[in-house]
Amino acid sequence: MDISLNKYISDTGFCSRREADKYIEECRVTINGKDAHKGNRVQEGDVVKVDGELLKKKKSPVYIAFNKPKGVTCTTDRNDKTNIIDFINYKTRIFPIGRLDKLSEGLIFLTNDGDIVNKILRAGNGHEKEYIVTVDQPISIDFINQMRNGVKILGTVTQKCFVKQEGSNKFKIILTQGLNRQIRRMCEVLGFRVTSLKRIRIMHIGLSNLAPGHWRYLNATEMNAMNELLQFSSKTNDTEGMGE
Repeated sequence: MDISLNKYISDTGFCSRREADKYIEECRVTINGKDAHKGNRVQEGDVVKVDGELLKKKKSPVYIAFNKPKGVTCTTDRNDKTNIIDFINYKTRIFPIGRLDKLSEGLIFLTNDGDIVNKILRAGNGHEKEYIVTVDQPISIDFINQMRNGVKILGTVTQKCFVKQEGSNKFKIILTQGLNRQIRRMCEVLGFRVTSLKRIRIMHIGLSNLAPGHWRYLNATEMNAMNELLQFSSKTNDTEGMGE
């Protein structure tokens, strides 16, 4: 065995590779009792610890679909009293794939499989995320067209996307990118404030009848379809998160 430290940590199911890098940068990781650094490799027999906790190989992989309610934060930081991990209180360590803003609600996946996290988060994959959004004032066809054709945020122009009006101040939007607080920022640029944001689908998996605050395991059919979609995705280079 000779693998990168962040991949080793991710493979144990402790956290994603991206979060592993943060632990390493914060000097919370040791290899054989010595402080670890980014770029370190792990050899057979090495003892790796995070915050003094020995990392062991994970057991069977866990894949969960969770209907996140408002007020829950998509972080593994247990010091945050609203963290998603304590809310779900799963029996073994899991972590969220991507994020939903604290004030947003809806579908998010959690797992102990670091490889699938990196595949899903990879910027170039173009996996669909569908949302229902309510704003603070009536919307027009001009607003819909601007949202469809791209809005300048964060120093770039958002990719063209599907947008459909669902009511006087409500619309459906399907994104294939995941810029930080993307929908909220797009609306703000156009003079609107988001009052409700709910993710109802990721790729082929929808919320269905999953009640807010409840979770379920992804079934074999869903996982087989997901693996088909992800088979050409790189496990690395996750430069853009699955946000909103």
